[in-house]
Amino acid sequence: MQFILSLFYFLYFAIIGVYIIFLPKVLSMLGYSASEIGIIFAAGPLVRFLLPFAFVKGLKLNNKTFNLAILIMLASSISFYFCVDTFYGLLLSNIGLGMGLSVILPFVEVISLETMKKESYGKIRLFGSIGFILVALVLVRYLSSAQIALNYLLLFTSLTAIVAFIIARSASTDPKGHKQQTNDINLLADWKLWLGLTLMQVSFGPFYNFFTIYETNHGISLDMTIYLWTFGVVAEIIMLYYQGGFLRQNLLLILKITTFATAIRWFLLFLFPQNLVMLFLSQLLHALSFALFHSAAISYLFYLYKHKALAQQFFSGITYGLGGFVGALYAGYVYELFPRYLFLSSTFIALLASWFIYLWSKKLQIAVKSSCKTKRDPESSSG
Repeated sequence: MQFILSLFYFLYFAIIGVYIIFLPKVLSMLGYSASEIGIIFAAGPLVRFLLPFAFVKGLKLNNKTFNLAILIMLASSISFYFCVDTFYGLLLSNIGLGMGLSVILPFVEVISLETMKKESYGKIRLFGSIGFILVALVLVRYLSSAQIALNYLLLFTSLTAIVAFIIARSASTDPKGHKQQTNDINLLADWKLWLGLTLMQVSFGPFYNFFTIYETNHGISLDMTIYLWTFGVVAEIIMLYYQGGFLRQNLLLILKITTFATAIRWFLLFLFPQNLVMLFLSQLLHALSFALFHSAAISYLFYLYKHKALAQQFFSGITYGLGGFVGALYAGYVYELFPRYLFLSSTFIALLASWFIYLWSKKLQIAVKSSCKTKRDPESSSG
């Protein structure tokens, strides 16, 4: 199972590499405006956000739904060939791809977390980073038309579909976290935590959707921009391999540190868009702002809630979905109207994320102290 899970992550994040590194640049080459690119790339995350609520209302996260998501992902990747020249057609294709991808990953994440310890998760997940980096290094050499980018997208979605189907068959049962489990996730009660996690992903909107355009417009070559992407992913891979020791520590403290480090990262991009030393330093922080943050977040939610499958679905849907939607949408308009301040806006959003996670941790500390006081003074709970 470890090999097939590693292969899945490799192929799945190769799709993401094509999608977020090259497709925005392709659309820019085809004449789409920054705001149109922002809207198109906001569609997938919006669907990702809405889907978890369908599971709350009765849709089952099981093998049948998983296989349907695989088919939707494949059909959508094919539809890109026919829709790339039309705004609304491309929008629909992105919605379909978002539907497929947003169901597949959380399903496999639960299987991964149930199959091995959280300390070992990173050593499997790092193959996703390798897939991301390899497709970036290969495609940059051959990207001369939209057709080539779409060919790579179809290739990796097809291979991912095959491997994902094998995983569903090999698991033989649906993830245990979904079986007959009462929903114990209260978004309103835990709003500080979820808002912090979501704002973190909002801050990534300019990076995921406009980093390539931003740097090439500042005179950095496309080749060097890809090397920057690659360097960040190498840092991510190293962190994923060695993060086991960190994940045995206070997960909330890790979330506070990584969100604050992300604010520093975006501030460096704002101050030094043409300074290669500072650009590589900012990409080095990807080890914290993506790799360690992601692993700490999914591990924390896995142990915080009993309904583990739905917790991962909400994490994918709300943080990467709603956060990605808002991030892509606002980044498009900011870059069109105030391009100089694109990553300054990201800096403030990441600082807010760190602040809300801090508030959540303070709330837990107060709750623990109150509980301890109640146990010491039984009369305090009498009525």
